Amino acid sequence: MKKILVSFFVLIFLSLTFWGLNQIMSGKNNPLPKIENPRLIVKKSERKLEVFDGEKLAKTYQIVLGFAPVGDKQEEGDGKTPLGEFYVFTKNDQSKFYLSLGLSYPSIDDAERGLRENLISQEEHDAIVEAVNEKRMPPQNTKLGGAIYIHGGGIEDDWTHGCLALKNEEMKEIFEAIPVGTKVSIVP
Repeated sequence: MKKILVSFFVLIFLSLTFWGLNQIMSGKNNPLPKIENPRLIVKKSERKLEVFDGEKLAKTYQIVLGFAPVGDKQEEGDGKTPLGEFYVFTKNDQSKFYLSLGLSYPSIDDAERGLRENLISQEEHDAIVEAVNEKRMPPQNTKLGGAIYIHGGGIEDDWTHGCLALKNEEMKEIFEAIPVGTKVSIVP
């Protein structure tokens, strides 16, 4: 009985040691270093958000997406996370989902598509283009949808309405490191 108990504790110790080394090697326990030239790349199919300092990968985070994760956002309420090139237009420390970074969706490409498909008017198109060109918040209440954020709230499943969600403690790291104006690429 004593040998079984000792073997059991040795097995637990080795398992925890291996798990801890794996966490350290994967960078999950390493804090996000100071970022001089930030940019974000989101890989939807991998559920990953990569933080870069210039061309150097600083850290990778696990994320979840909208409740309909495959494909590009087409219109309000479709549950899809958009694809494309965006920028952070605001930082919200009073978010319903802990902390959040607002993304400049809809983009000019989205506005072009929306106009072609008669989802938005010429005036809405022009307002989106003007806002993006001036690096402001684009209109958020057109049929294309809006209010796309990177925010906290957890990573249990694809649960958002099109946003990207992280664990709260990881969102805090990103929130503190990423300024307004940071480029964000969302790829399939």
